[in-house]
Amino acid sequence: MELLTFKIILVLALFLLALTIAAYSTWAERKVAAIMQDRIGPNRSGPFGLLQPLADGGKFFFKEDFTPQHAEKFLFILGPSLVMFISLITGAVIPWGKTLNFGGVSYDLQVANIDVGVLFIIGMASIGVYGIMIGGWASNNKYSLLGAIRASSQMISYELAMGLALLSIIMMTGSLDLKMISETQATGKIWGFIPAISGINWNILYQPLAFLIFFVAALAETNRHPFDLPECESELVTGYSTEYSSMKLGLYMFGEYVNMFISNAFIVVLFFGGYNYPGIDWVTQNWGENAAGILSIVAFLTKTIVGILIFMWIRWTLPRFRYDQLMHLGWKTLIPLALVNLMVTGAVILAFGN
Repeated sequence: MELLTFKIILVLALFLLALTIAAYSTWAERKVAAIMQDRIGPNRSGPFGLLQPLADGGKFFFKEDFTPQHAEKFLFILGPSLVMFISLITGAVIPWGKTLNFGGVSYDLQVANIDVGVLFIIGMASIGVYGIMIGGWASNNKYSLLGAIRASSQMISYELAMGLALLSIIMMTGSLDLKMISETQATGKIWGFIPAISGINWNILYQPLAFLIFFVAALAETNRHPFDLPECESELVTGYSTEYSSMKLGLYMFGEYVNMFISNAFIVVLFFGGYNYPGIDWVTQNWGENAAGILSIVAFLTKTIVGILIFMWIRWTLPRFRYDQLMHLGWKTLIPLALVNLMVTGAVILAFGN
């Protein structure tokens, strides 16, 4: 199999995977809410309501596509399109598994293995806020504009803490390459005085505070509860998406769920060993490269789905913050904690070596 053919197949598979998980995250969200609130949840469309995402998608496609009279039409369309595009493209640099072997040639399960994968994802996440800002401003609606302003200030505030938490991981591994970060957690020896454990030498064991900061910032970056101030229904109708209908609204909704999927995949790479699992070297030696590769994909997706379920659990557990509380947490709590963690990490590396 040629490399180009494999890459095209991988891109299509990743595209379908992201959309499928985003669609069924809407079903899972309702089921999690139903369990926590002692309800049944979706149960009409197909067995256990499993066809509900298809029914929702059909509803979005066939609803009237309404554009406000005084809206900036081009930007009104560009906003949700940009959100969805940025959400999908970030998955290109994530290593989804070890390798697969076809015809004696090993292929990486990563669309683009670039040296600065961490910066690429952070950069794309920063651009993603423009989709919300453009949509909120182009709607010519005061509630949409307020939601867009909230989104931009919220994302800027929490990106700082997220970046500082990332720096500690970069200092430990000495690389911005996501493949290298994953491999380091498999067999590498991170701290000089702690022996590596094959398959579970995960960064969260060495950087629990960085993980906590990054996780909270990821909730804010994806506009998830308790940080959903940009689309706060009780204050702003539905915020930046108030004037949207049909599939444009669907793009905003699916973009949020794709963001949640990619964010959790990124967290898995950084803190939970990526595609590594206990015994991965033994499986490779005894069952072959393809068996190890398939199990690595299963392990990666399992960790990611657990993270998505935790996001949903938090949504139906915690109340929404006030806006001043959100800003206080970002600027006066997370950023100082991230700076302290960064200095301690640097001191430990300087004292004991990397």
